[in-house]
Amino acid sequence: MSSRRSRQSASVSRISDDQIIELVSKLRQLLPEIRDRRSDKVSASKVLQETCNYIRSLHREVDDLSERLSQLLATIDSDSAEAAIIRSLIM
Repeated sequence: MSSRRSRQSASVSRISDDQIIELVSKLRQLLPEIRDRRSDKVSASKVLQETCNYIRSLHREVDDLSERLSQLLATIDSDSAEAAIIRSLIM
């Protein structure tokens, strides 16, 4: 009974091939590395790989910017308006 339920729920949550193609196309448009290429021939696996790389890169950039803001906050008066702005950006 349990395996029957899992098969039913799996069939309900399945994504069609057309939906996958559409999602990969949307990802392709969001990725600067792929979007700027002249060739439209990029495999879905390459798009997914580049998406993962891009997300990792964005995480590193956020971490770096947060660290820089923290360092800046340490150099200014903690009661100033600038400090309040920086704190709001970090949180």
